[in-house]
Amino acid sequence: MAMPRWFQGSEHTHRVAADVLKHGPISRTSLAQSLGLSQGALSRITSDLIYAGVIEELPAGDADRTQSRDRRGRPQTALAIRAQDRTFIGVKIHTHLAVAVAIDARSRIVSHSHVREFDSQTPQSLAPLIARLADECAAELTAQGLPAPTAIGIAIGGHVLDHTVITFAPFLHWEGTVPLAALVEREAGLPTRLFNDIDSLLIDACWFGGGVGHDAFAVLTIGTGIGYSLAFHGEPLDYPDKTYGLAGHILVDPEGPRCTSGHLGCSQCLTNNAIAEEYSRQIGQAVTFDDFRRDALAGRPQATRLVDRTCFRLGVFIATVANLAMPDKVMIAGESAFIAQLGTTSIRDGIATYRHSQSAPVPFEIVEHDWALWAKAAASRVLIQHLERQ
Repeated sequence: MAMPRWFQGSEHTHRVAADVLKHGPISRTSLAQSLGLSQGALSRITSDLIYAGVIEELPAGDADRTQSRDRRGRPQTALAIRAQDRTFIGVKIHTHLAVAVAIDARSRIVSHSHVREFDSQTPQSLAPLIARLADECAAELTAQGLPAPTAIGIAIGGHVLDHTVITFAPFLHWEGTVPLAALVEREAGLPTRLFNDIDSLLIDACWFGGGVGHDAFAVLTIGTGIGYSLAFHGEPLDYPDKTYGLAGHILVDPEGPRCTSGHLGCSQCLTNNAIAEEYSRQIGQAVTFDDFRRDALAGRPQATRLVDRTCFRLGVFIATVANLAMPDKVMIAGESAFIAQLGTTSIRDGIATYRHSQSAPVPFEIVEHDWALWAKAAASRVLIQHLERQ
């Protein structure tokens, strides 16, 4: 199903709209400098976008921080995307859980989280479930007086082609070509696009979060699996095989446990199952990852030691990424990111052990886990696609 056009315009017009979305509220002066456009050309483009109802002028007090505080003369108005004129739905599909939220045109969540657990993982059963979640979000938008959603974005762990089909989704046990977008469109009646979930987190951060303004930005996720993605100038590094979990077996501890593939101390030791197994050996009885979580949050000594060991390994992983890809900043996310919050000192120790003594520290940000944020990232992807479409 074709994505509708938001507005007609040249390449420059879409670049201006995209920059307003990413950096707004932003002054015309800052926008012109960012895009290398003359004030006259920018004025014509922004006038067209205002007339088309894509952007709006905000009071001078809302102008961006790039303006000097001591600038003399009349304060400049700020430009921003018209937030209430478009809405989008994002859905995150996990192993047995689907979460949906709606966002406005500035990628702000404007609905509750709508959650459904499921037993059947077949695409034919998931498509109507996703459509029901979309209907619930749409009903909530209507109740708030917001417009009906323009499109649905779906984030899924796996390999996606052309934003329409999935060829590999290990946590759902899918292989072969799965036309999930078409299945959902048939059920929901809305244009639907598919995205890799790690890439979606990365792009959402580069447009609306901690990655804004960084030339190179990386995301690492820990939880059921290991995820990694890298962006340059806000765009993810494109590589055909990147969504096959290529970072899942990087050496992080030569004395660590052996993974199911036979690797000693690879990054699989950061996954939930591996941590549960290591904790079980440590305390002498079989326990689950939830048991480890409970003990770690309670500060039980055995769990705390494993937290520190895990965070040191995570620091080694970050150092490896920093040494090779040289990002300005790394974001740590995933359902087990709470471990990183408990052991930031050990993370820094792991980074320092594998970095040159005179090298700069590696800034990292730990994102508190919420599946709604993954769903929001999927909605952000389809919002960006809609805006950039020419």
